[in-house]
Amino acid sequence: MGGHFGDLARMRHVVTYSLSPFEQRAFPNFFSKGIPNVWRRFRASVFKVAPPMIALYLTYTWGNSTYRASKRKVHADFENDE
Repeated sequence: MGGHFGDLARMRHVVTYSLSPFEQRAFPNFFSKGIPNVWRRFRASVFKVAPPMIALYLTYTWGNSTYRASKRKVHADFENDE
């Protein structure tokens, strides 16, 4: 009646290669190349990412503390009230 889902259309002059997942190595050179590469990429981008994040954090904490201080009552204004 019909082909399987993967065999519905045929592309001419297209060659595909595949490797079985059982033939691949899961973590090749993980410790020798992977960790040093992560460290190199971290060092390259930390000075681009960290200053805006620190500035945003300081602005956020300053804004919250200013908001909390503005919502506080001044007890000296209410000393003579009965």
